[in-house]
Amino acid sequence: MSSITDVMTREHRHCDDLFAAAENAASDGDWPSASSAWEGFCRELENHLQREELFLFPAFEAQTGNTQGPTAVMRQEHQQMRALVHQMTAAASNQDDEEFLGGADTLQILISQHNMKEEQVLYPMSDQALPDTQQLVETMRTKVE
Repeated sequence: MSSITDVMTREHRHCDDLFAAAENAASDGDWPSASSAWEGFCRELENHLQREELFLFPAFEAQTGNTQGPTAVMRQEHQQMRALVHQMTAAASNQDDEEFLGGADTLQILISQHNMKEEQVLYPMSDQALPDTQQLVETMRTKVE
């Protein structure tokens, strides 16, 4: 049985790998590879955020009655990430390495801090609070692609 912590942490690592590939390629001036990796990162990140926002967070809030705690903070950070991703996508399409790599530094810090909070606080709380994590994991996998 896969826990929410295990599944969602694996998704974080997959996104981290795509992000690093995009950043490394942009740093090398290989914009075709950077753009391809960046598109993959953007797609996987958005899928991950939607799994949380559409399924995990509402289930957690319904079970705990807590709508102003960790899920509210995570939603705010998701919006910050999306804004940075939007700026970096424009920089990538313009092949502006300075803008892209500057944004990458900021996004990396935000994602690292965000993921730590989810992996050490929200996901373990969800694994404990939710009655059927296996069903939720399956729903998240099949409903968002």
